[in-house]
Amino acid sequence: MGTNDYILGIDIGGTNTVFGLVDGLGNIVNRGKLSTRNYSDFESLAFDLAAKIKALPLFSNLKAVGVGAPNGNFFSGSIDFAPNLNWGEHIRVNEILGKALSLPVVITNDANAAACGEKFYGGAIEMTDFVTITLGTGVGSGIYVNGNLLQGKHGFGGEFGHIIVEENGRLCGCGKRGCLETYTSVSGIIYTVKELISKGEKTVLVDDENLNGKKIEQAAISGDAVALKSFQITTEYLGKALANYVTIFDPEAIFLLGGLAQSGSLIFDNTKKVMEENLMKIFKNQVQILPSQLPDADAAILGAAAIAGEALNF
Repeated sequence: MGTNDYILGIDIGGTNTVFGLVDGLGNIVNRGKLSTRNYSDFESLAFDLAAKIKALPLFSNLKAVGVGAPNGNFFSGSIDFAPNLNWGEHIRVNEILGKALSLPVVITNDANAAACGEKFYGGAIEMTDFVTITLGTGVGSGIYVNGNLLQGKHGFGGEFGHIIVEENGRLCGCGKRGCLETYTSVSGIIYTVKELISKGEKTVLVDDENLNGKKIEQAAISGDAVALKSFQITTEYLGKALANYVTIFDPEAIFLLGGLAQSGSLIFDNTKKVMEENLMKIFKNQVQILPSQLPDADAAILGAAAIAGEALNF
């Protein structure tokens, strides 16, 4: 990519769609945001998005577009069966947005984009084998093997959040029961706290619509027993699941990012301990668990831009 060339990174979320122009060094030079919820179909969002992007001062230097989205399919160029986007089963993102901007568009799921961002701009620049785990509203993963991003045959490789960790467990948004993300996402830890409160355990936390991950974290830091127990339960599930991932992929490192990863030692310490306890001897003390080295507010944009850069050889 030339010194005056840019890639546009777009992150389509259930609440907001954010975008930014990214240079070859990973600097975001222009950015913007639209409310995803204001649009009843993707075509309307793409029209307004294209108008905002074309108005950017550096639009003429834009070479490609990368999109990260839930259930983004690299091979079909669409968003398929995304539970939090009410635009239909197959949303033709590459076709619609590419036509609106007259630029090549590459899409993948948001966790794969995060992994690509880590490889291009973050802590995995020198790594060939690593995993990123997103701990947000849901749980996802992006996997690099021998220097290549694993997409899978159908474009959905790495759906870590939907491995089953509890038989007949909590109902997941995907329709199955007992998925990992129902226990280790921000939504999952909130559910855990509510379960503990319903059992009569004493806490400063209140089971209402304002309960969120940050409040649970703050309560845990203050020594609240229920908050601490909820992190203990969360990290038990996560650590065991990561031990399984290590057994399959043998990564150099696992990067955690997203809302829960911001809880620092509350997440990292026991997750690492439990993972090590459940590893085969050949893997013990061989795999690092690290926080993402991407700025949290910029990770989605950088990752989306990186996926286009990699796919189109910029």
